[in-house]
Amino acid sequence: MDRRHVFGTLFGFLAVAAAAMLADVLATVFFAVTVAYLLSPLREELTRRGLSSWGASLAATVTAVLAVFALSLPLVVVVLLRLDAIIAFLSALPPTVTVEVYGFSTSVTLADARSTVVSFGRSLARSFALAAPVLALKLTVFVMVVFALLSRTAATHRALIALVPHTYREVVRALSRRARATLFAIYVLQAATAAGTFVIALVFFYLLGYPYYLTLAVLSALLQFLPVVGPSLLIGLLAVAHLLAGDPAAAALVFVGGALLVAWLPDVLIRPRLARETADLPGSLYFVGFVGGLLTLGPVGIIAGPLAVALVVEMADHLSEELNDVRVSED
Repeated sequence: MDRRHVFGTLFGFLAVAAAAMLADVLATVFFAVTVAYLLSPLREELTRRGLSSWGASLAATVTAVLAVFALSLPLVVVVLLRLDAIIAFLSALPPTVTVEVYGFSTSVTLADARSTVVSFGRSLARSFALAAPVLALKLTVFVMVVFALLSRTAATHRALIALVPHTYREVVRALSRRARATLFAIYVLQAATAAGTFVIALVFFYLLGYPYYLTLAVLSALLQFLPVVGPSLLIGLLAVAHLLAGDPAAAALVFVGGALLVAWLPDVLIRPRLARETADLPGSLYFVGFVGGLLTLGPVGIIAGPLAVALVVEMADHLSEELNDVRVSED
């Protein structure tokens, strides 16, 4: 074996061993790597504007931390301030609800569903309280990895590209462009659309007189990260709840108004302005990557799944071009 094979084998062995020993923070490291990869153009821009390499890396890292806090703050506020109220509301629901619409009536049993949701909410609150110290440690790891990668961007890029033979480096660059575009679509576009959804939903539910309009707005924003379905899932549940309460007019108002303003309008206002920077990935494949990654890897799969699908699509394009360059007999 020549030295390259020995070094490659040792690198692979050590990488697998490190991943096994660091399994508990592997998802955090992966998240940090993707964020640093996405923020590297910002770091380069700050460097061109006169900041030192260290200062630009620090500014980009602070930007990432502030973005994480901004996205997680509404959810934390809802969990801390509204969870008890939601549980009390669910506990006050009657065990059976009779629905009457245009002369037809039926009874719906809510006891089992109510107890399940209440139990899940209390379990979620306890888990959040117990996990707070661990989350703080993982946030520290996230910050350190992002800063380390941003401060050594050029060296890391040279080290990675050096592992690839010259004739294949163009493919690696194409995969890199596809990965950055996909991460932009996952992080920036989805976050911007979720922020717009939050603002619109907050006004919409407040004007309709919902007591927990902040909670509903946060849920609408979070559902923007669920491809294809999005906030329409929440709108449909609210419409069904009004039907169960015997108020079809309110159900129609929520369904039509929510579908237009909360589920549809943010996509129309925000996505076209950012679409040029995103990966050309069909919604069906994005959905497969999202759901498959979530079920296989947990929360980190929300990022890893669509990213893996996008890289497979990019590699399939290159393979198709390579095969089409080979002449095939028509016989």
